[in-house]
Amino acid sequence: MARLVVLQQASPQSPKLSSLLPSSLSEINGSAFRIAIKSRRKALQPNGSFQVTASSAKKILIMGGTRFIGVFLTRLLVKDGHQVTLFTRGKAPITQQLPGESDQEYKEFKSKVLHLKGDRKDSEFVKSSLAAEGFEVVYDINGREAVEAEPILDALPNLEQYIYCSSAGVYLKSDLLPHFESDAVDPKSRHKGKLETESLLDSKGVNWTSLRPVYIYGPLNYNPVEEWFFHRLKAGRPIPIPNSGVQITQLGHVKDLADAFVKVLGNPKASKQVYNISGSKYVTFNGLARACAKAAGFPEPEIINYNPKEFDFGKKKAFPFRDQHFFASIEKAQTELNWKPEFGLIDGLADSYNLDFGRGTYRKEADFSTDDIILGKSLVLQN
Repeated sequence: MARLVVLQQASPQSPKLSSLLPSSLSEINGSAFRIAIKSRRKALQPNGSFQVTASSAKKILIMGGTRFIGVFLTRLLVKDGHQVTLFTRGKAPITQQLPGESDQEYKEFKSKVLHLKGDRKDSEFVKSSLAAEGFEVVYDINGREAVEAEPILDALPNLEQYIYCSSAGVYLKSDLLPHFESDAVDPKSRHKGKLETESLLDSKGVNWTSLRPVYIYGPLNYNPVEEWFFHRLKAGRPIPIPNSGVQITQLGHVKDLADAFVKVLGNPKASKQVYNISGSKYVTFNGLARACAKAAGFPEPEIINYNPKEFDFGKKKAFPFRDQHFFASIEKAQTELNWKPEFGLIDGLADSYNLDFGRGTYRKEADFSTDDIILGKSLVLQN
């Protein structure tokens, strides 16, 4: 049976954290790591949005929390004085030391993080273990299906707020952009489980908030977003981009997303609301390739635009983005939450490169097999 434990700093005889991390993460240490902890600890902001302070610290459960978004969100919540518990299967280290974080800072952070080990798909265990702890706030970072949220709600009848990580991928494809929170959604989307979770939360009458990120990037990203471009830039290879490359998309930095998650906590304006979260600028696919090169200090890349209908890649994915215009308005979050992205695209990509890929750490090895198919075929579109 799982139990709640405080993660203590390893003794001198214990293995270092780096020896417990996956090899792709084990080298992350000692570079300038920035998390924007702005002066948001005031009880009342000029726009009237309530901000939880140390005097109103909450007992918070994060479903997931050991990867990417959760790594940065957990630090913000701990710094704000909340008691934070991560619910995971225990297959990965619960915490990891980040670049620029001193040993003392990491030790202090680690000592404050609690862990509840279990499988969220085991509904009976979820109900019994969560009911025993009586959490006040839930951050559901890794939920994909409504059935995964139901036992959490059943276990916590006095829950103050359920904060959900959804996706802008729920919107119905449209010629009218950017997407707004009021736009039509696609019940057949591959993210339909997140859409159904939002519907469940609304039907249960709980105080919920859902954030819909577009594409997320930043240090520790486990999706091949910026990493896909960095691999090709480092290898000095042309960058193959489908069709004309003027398809417009949008990226949001993970630290800005974490900040938005904190902004909705205890905020009455966020009650039963959905917010798009991303960067303030839109970018074309060709422009993104050039932005990655500029941010990482590489020469401007050669871009090969190709017609994907001329190729058969099998089950392999030749490009990491959906081949369409896809971007969303963040005006609602900026207006109601007093939130705005800290990172522009170039400095955000530089932050990701300098703290991750540029240090030799990444999630996936380079695979240029689809590139070679494209480059070896003469039927390509001219720039």
